[in-house]
Amino acid sequence: MKKSKIDLSLYLVTEESIAIEDLTKIITESVSGGVSIVQLREKNNSSLSFYKKAYALKQLLNELSIPLIINDRVDIALAVAADGIHIGQDDLPLPVIKQMVPDDMIIGVSVSTLEEAIEAERNGADYIGVGSVFPTKTKQDATLMAIEDLEVICRSVSIPAVAIGGITADNISSLSDSGLSGTAVVSAIMNADSPKTASEFLLKIIKDFK
Repeated sequence: MKKSKIDLSLYLVTEESIAIEDLTKIITESVSGGVSIVQLREKNNSSLSFYKKAYALKQLLNELSIPLIINDRVDIALAVAADGIHIGQDDLPLPVIKQMVPDDMIIGVSVSTLEEAIEAERNGADYIGVGSVFPTKTKQDATLMAIEDLEVICRSVSIPAVAIGGITADNISSLSDSGLSGTAVVSAIMNADSPKTASEFLLKIIKDFK
């Protein structure tokens, strides 16, 4: 899948340590509702468990023509031939990552300041994840970002920006004028009674973004 064709509109980030059987069901339903890209995030799992889950999801998402992004772990991304890797500010530096992975692998970088965003673009990131825009249980130590700061970052870089952090059906509309390429969602889809319905509702709002 070519980088230029990646759709970041509705970016699903998985919740930690959900059994693979449940995870594949949720992802299949969410993709049918409009999720356009999936990031597997496993901060506390063993390498073997992470690999098995990543391998299973790669097979599933290949069938669905949806890119798989691996959070943090370059080794896992390479092992399953994932479409991309997403790194944070405390991970290996982006220039080092770029030397390790194929040229066609998507690289996303988490940023929380304008300086980090500009540096990520300068170092060759394909997109940035910006946040946390709202309080989130997924990352309780995350620093909250004002919507105004999010807008400044989106205006200041030419690569796509995806908002992340506590985004729900109730607050997503407040991001509509930020200049985002998409929003990353965890609990609003992963914990929904119907991941398909939740995805459809979120995507409908996202499509009205400016």
